[in-house]
Amino acid sequence: MNSPDVAVSPDVPSPLLVERRDDRVVATLNRPDKRNAIDQATIDALHALCAELEAEPRTLVITGAGGVFASGADIAQLRERRAADALAGINANAFVRVNELPMPVIAAIDGWALGGGAELAFAADIRIGTPDAKFGNPETGLGIIPAAGATWRLKEIVGESRASELLLTGRIVDAAEALSIGLVTAVHPAADLLAEAHALADRIARNDRDATIATKRVLRAPRVDHPRVDLESQAVLFESPEKHRRMTEFLERRAKRSAE
Repeated sequence: MNSPDVAVSPDVPSPLLVERRDDRVVATLNRPDKRNAIDQATIDALHALCAELEAEPRTLVITGAGGVFASGADIAQLRERRAADALAGINANAFVRVNELPMPVIAAIDGWALGGGAELAFAADIRIGTPDAKFGNPETGLGIIPAAGATWRLKEIVGESRASELLLTGRIVDAAEALSIGLVTAVHPAADLLAEAHALADRIARNDRDATIATKRVLRAPRVDHPRVDLESQAVLFESPEKHRRMTEFLERRAKRSAE
């Protein structure tokens, strides 16, 4: 395991600590004094990490330091942004890139995931949380909309009616409700959160990487593309040596159990 990236200069801590392993990367949002508010430096670091994971696909685990996932976008920076900045999609494009990584993205959420922090969590394929996890999009109270993915990702996750209520009121969702509406798939004690994220990554790593990448890609395809996209992806996998190897091992194990 490689050591995390720890700094961008001797005096300025990196906003994103990155721990690299052969089959996964753990990225920790690291602005604890700002409750991990997502600023331009964080966005730049996410783009750099995405470029790495596009070139060398691995599962990504995203979490936050200091008992907070991310309290939102950095309001001091957001206040100064103008129309051209909105059209540039500063946060939105970074979160699209995270969402479209070839391998799965797991968000491990403790504490607040608000505004842009919630939208980063929504960009993950799998979300798990702690009992202290809280989600919300209070943007309309600040005179803006949640434009970095919540207006379309949240309804895909929890349904249009529920998403409408949450986005239009800005109401905070606690961990129990997040679990009940499918916003997270599991709730674990804070001390176990990263271990549970690694357990998910372990399960993913046991599967064939090409099949995992294909499954994620096909899951994202529009309904009109099915079943064509499924069959085309399956055709490629049917020709792979790994498919033959794994199925041969399965049949050999079954034959051995039958003979015992």
